[in-house]
This record gives sequence, C-alpha cells and structure tokens, in this order.
Amino acid sequence: MRRIGIIFAACFCFAALTAHAAHTQVRLLLSAETIRPGDTVMAGVDLKMEPGWHTYWKNPGAAGMATKIQWQLPPGITAGEIQWPLPEKLPPAEVTTYGYNDEVVLLVPLKFAADLKPGPLDLKAKVSWLECKEACIPGSGSVEATLNIGEQTKTSSAAATIESWQNKVPKSDTNLTVYARWHDSTNVNPRSLLIQIKPPKSGTADFFPDASDDFEIQPETKSTFDEYSNSTIVNKFVKKFSGNWPREISGVIVEENGGQRTSFEVKLPVSDQAPTEAVTLPALPPQSLWKMLLYAFIGGLILNIMPCVLPVIALKILGFVSEARSEPRRVRALGLIYAVGVLASFLALAAIVIGIKTAGHQAGWGMQFGSPVFVVCLTTLVMLVALNLFGVFEVSLGGRAMTAAGGLASKHGTTGAFFNGVLATALATPCTAPFLSIALGFAFAQEASVIVLVFLAVGIGLAAPYVVLSWNPAWLKFLPKPGAWMERFKIAMGFPMLATAVWLFNLAYGDYGKRVLWLGVFLVVIALAAWIIGEFVQRGRTRRGLALAIALILLIGSYAYALESQLDWRAPIAVGDTTGPLINSPDGINWQRWSPEAVAKARSEGHPVLVDFTADWCLTCQVNKKTSIEISSVRLKLNEINAITLLGDYTHFPDAITAELNRYYRAGVPLVLVYPKNPDTEPIVLPEILTPGIVLDALDRAAR
Repeated sequence: MRRIGIIFAACFCFAALTAHAAHTQVRLLLSAETIRPGDTVMAGVDLKMEPGWHTYWKNPGAAGMATKIQWQLPPGITAGEIQWPLPEKLPPAEVTTYGYNDEVVLLVPLKFAADLKPGPLDLKAKVSWLECKEACIPGSGSVEATLNIGEQTKTSSAAATIESWQNKVPKSDTNLTVYARWHDSTNVNPRSLLIQIKPPKSGTADFFPDASDDFEIQPETKSTFDEYSNSTIVNKFVKKFSGNWPREISGVIVEENGGQRTSFEVKLPVSDQAPTEAVTLPALPPQSLWKMLLYAFIGGLILNIMPCVLPVIALKILGFVSEARSEPRRVRALGLIYAVGVLASFLALAAIVIGIKTAGHQAGWGMQFGSPVFVVCLTTLVMLVALNLFGVFEVSLGGRAMTAAGGLASKHGTTGAFFNGVLATALATPCTAPFLSIALGFAFAQEASVIVLVFLAVGIGLAAPYVVLSWNPAWLKFLPKPGAWMERFKIAMGFPMLATAVWLFNLAYGDYGKRVLWLGVFLVVIALAAWIIGEFVQRGRTRRGLALAIALILLIGSYAYALESQLDWRAPIAVGDTTGPLINSPDGINWQRWSPEAVAKARSEGHPVLVDFTADWCLTCQVNKKTSIEISSVRLKLNEINAITLLGDYTHFPDAITAELNRYYRAGVPLVLVYPKNPDTEPIVLPEILTPGIVLDALDRAAR
C-alpha cells in the first residue's frame, strides 16, 4: 500500500540508526518440548515492547511496517503463514495505523516430516520489526529454541501462553452473513463502501482490511445499527490508486460489546450495484420465526389456486374419484408420495438459494425463470403434459393394466404422484401469493437453517390439501361417481396446461427474440413424435419398431437442427439496455426505468412516485397490471397529481432490484411502492394482490 507516512517514518529511522537501545525484546516460544515425527508444533514469536512503544500488524495502515520472520530451519521442517492476533487502531486519527502495544505473540505452525530421526533440533529465525513512539526505529533480533524428536509428545511451559494468543487470532464465523456493496454508483475517489453484518453481536463494528497495492480501505469508520434489517452497517471509504474499483475485499470484522472484542476473518465480493440511500429505512420490524413459518404455510396453501398449479391439483383430485372407493389405502400412500415430491422440490430450491448466498450473490423467488434454458425445458415439459391429457400418447407410471374404468388410476402411480409434486412446485414458483412474499423475504435474509425451515413450510402448505383429501376420501362424496365424465374432464384440463405452455413460450421470446420461432418448430415436431408413439407404438399392432425409430429420428433431428443450430438455445440474446427509455403505448402510462437516483430526483422535485417492480414471468404482476395499474382511472389520477411512474424490470434478476426487494422483506415480485410528494415521508407499500381502489387510495394519500 502506498503510504506517505512510511517516508516520514523512514526519515526518523535513518536519523536513529547510529545508536539506540532496543525498545522491543523478542524470544521464540514453542507449544511442545518433545514431539513425534509428523506432528505440527505452534511456534510463537513473542515481541514485548516498553511502555509507550508499539509494533505493527500485517497491514500497518497509513504508516509503519509489518513484522517479518525469516526462518532458519533444519531439513524436514516447514513453516506456515503467520497467524496475526487482532490488532488495535493506533493514533493519531489523521494517520491511523494498526498495531500492538505492550506485547504480541505472532503464531506460526511448524510442520515436521514423518521421517525425522529422534534427537534434538535447533530452530532459529531472524525477526525484523518497526518500533514506534514519537519516532520510529527499525529493530531486529535472532531467536532460537530447541525441540526434541521422540516417541511421545510433551507440552512446554509456554503452551498456555501460546493458546491464549491463539484465542486472539480472528477465526471464520459461519453463523454470520456479511455483505459488501458500494454506497453509491459514482466514481468519486475515495468511494463509500457499506459492509452489512447479520446477525449483529453489537451495534458497534469495524473492518480492519488486508493490504493492497491498488487501493486503500481507509481506517475512518462509521458504524450504525439498522433495526429494519437487524444488522450492523459499517461505512468505510476506499481510495483507489490504480486499475478498477475492487471486486473483492478481505480483512477482519471487529465487533465490540461491553469492552469485549470479537473478530472473524472475511473475504467478500463487492457488489457493483449500489443500494439506495435509505439503507436504514424503517419498514417491517423483525418478525418471529414461528409467525413467518405460519405465513409460509398459508402462502403455500394459496399457491394451490394459482392458474398454473390448479390443473395439476385438479388432476390429482380426479385420481381420487377413481381410486378412493376401491383402494383407500393406496390413495393415502400416493398422497404422501405426492407430498414427498413437493417437499423434495422445495428442499432443492432452498439448497440453490443457500448456494447462491454462500457464493456472495443475491437470490430471489422464481429466480430459475431468469434462466432461458430452464424456460425452454419447462415449456417442452408442460406441452407434453398437455398432449398426454389430450390422449395423444399415454404415460404408464405404475399401477395395473389400464381399462376404461381404471386407466386413469394407473397414471396416478407412485412415480406419477412424485412427479406431479415436482411439477406443481415448478409451476408455483413464478407466483407470489399473499403471506408468501413476507415469509420468503424474511427467509432470504436469514441463515441456512431458517431458509430450509421456511421453504419446507411453504411445501407443506402446497401439499396439505391433497394429503388431507387422500386421508379423508369420504369428503369427495359430493363429486359424481366415476364414469365417462372423468375422461372428458381430463381432456378439459389439457387446455389450461396448453395455455401455460403458450405463456412460457412468450417468456422465451424475451430471451431469444425472433429466433424463438425455432422453439415453436421444435415443439411441433415433438408433438408429432408424441403422436406417432401414441398411435403406432402404444396403440398400434404392427411395425412398432419402425414407428419408434421414426419418432426417435424426429426427436434427435429437431433437437439438433431447431434447438442447437437455429435457436442456439444455450446462448440467448444479450439482455437489452436497462438504463434507456422504455417503450410505452400512446394511451398507456408513461413508464421510466427505475433507479434509486430516479426516485430521489422525482421526490426532490416534489412529485409523487409510483414504482412497479415486475417481471415477465410473474403472473400476479401481469394480473395487477391489467386490472389495477394500466387502467384509465389510475392513468387519470397519475396525470392529476403529476406523478412520476417508474418500472423495475426483474425478469433477469438485476442485483439492484433484488437489494430493493430485500429492503421491504420481499423475496420476489410483485412489489408496488407509492412515494408521497413529501420527500421526508416513507413510501406506501401496497399488498401483493391489487385492486383499483387500493392503488387510487394510495395515490390520493401520496398527493396530500
């Protein structure tokens, strides 16, 4: 690191080189007197300073020099990296440094080879340091100690001292979540950096950085406790010397509570996206875990009536009708297997969220719909389900041979029940139900165990109606008896499935543009292959092998040509400009792109602001838009109060919008905010399901 203070320190040192008494005494400590070959011993270089004198940490700060150890070891002994105890911040404030007063023991693990012969070994090292008071003087000294190689390990008298200093070395803490992100999007040098610590052990924290030649994290610190996010926010300034702004920082988090300091090492990616100024914006207070689990369960229940999930649930209930009167025990078993499929899917989603967070990224509900490859696969799968319901081909997933009365039952076997649980979960994820968004928003900000619990609660809610019905088939007595109507109902359920496939196809257009026509070609050929299998392989009597070969050729050929060659489905078009103007219809709302700066600018000019965070794959968002936002009464009200309308497109999960959703305890969209024209007033957070009255009332309040 480039420090002007080092130059001045060197001047003082040069003037003092002629003669001085050493103000620091150094000695070598070992944790054992005798060890066995292959063992590791902790060595401690003990630096004891006179009162008022200090030495420096591995990153000295604005001035100073880190202590160095040059080992002189016999063959077969390897020295590890120095383990540095937690330092102090040393004055003066304008030239803050990191170092040690009175005494410090620098710890180094020494690894001994397994083939060392018994006997004594002399361990030596040359230690050099910079000792400072009013002036700084370089110091050095040689240290040595003897250790015996024997048959048994015997600790030394210094073992307790070394252990006490080991306890002062920062460790990693897996129970804490730490994020680093820029406080603004400007390139002002130095630049403000925010470090967020969850859960906090105290409201006072600091960050001691590792050294770098390209940038300096300055020692000045502002630490605040954020009640909204239940975290400690540490504000530091980064001064750049060369290259780009850092994308990763490392160092030590220090928290102080009642005079006691705790510390842990971190290596943090730095988000390019800046959070809004209102990091400490009051919103929902921290919620209890039990309340959030209840919300998650209720939200999972509501997912059962979402348009994409309802056909799957309806088909499962249809299976009850055919089996309940003859095989109640089988129905109960299949109900549990369906629940296992749902819960396994939610556990997989939880694992993905945890993995993304562990990697330092931000996760959101429905994030898999930001993957074009996932959308293509799900579109194909849902279309095949629709064709199966139409009877184009049959999928035998267990059970007895199909007959007119029992054919449907055979398609609700063990594998089918599990698969339907997985499919119901996949189709539920683009939807955000009431209660669900609050629970998921809470979960995404917590540790891994809480994420798993909340996701399981959602899964239990989604599976609960089917499980309850499977264990109480008598409740289905209001339904008609099995008959021909069941086959007609099954075919009817194919149409909402087909509508879901069309909706997914429309999502793919946003990823592939006009190339998406080749996805349509692929789907048509897949449908043809499915018809050939159903008509000539499953129901035919002759030349089944030829028909199967033709179907396989169609499948392989359409994949190779339509998907791989023409669509290039694993290489979607680049996401368009997210900063330019939006394309609005002449009679629609004049939407502008959302950004924290756009909100601040509009409010500073005295405008109310309506912000709609939405995504192409979010069905609830699209319903809200058609029924409660993009309507004439709302457009008139927006013009009347001279409001600014901002659109936050979450289709491809930009980090800035994920951070904004997290501020309001939302794990996904929709999120609609109405900012009053008074810039000091908090925004009005609208519920997930909107009505025109809710939106108009919020706009009226914002205009006052």
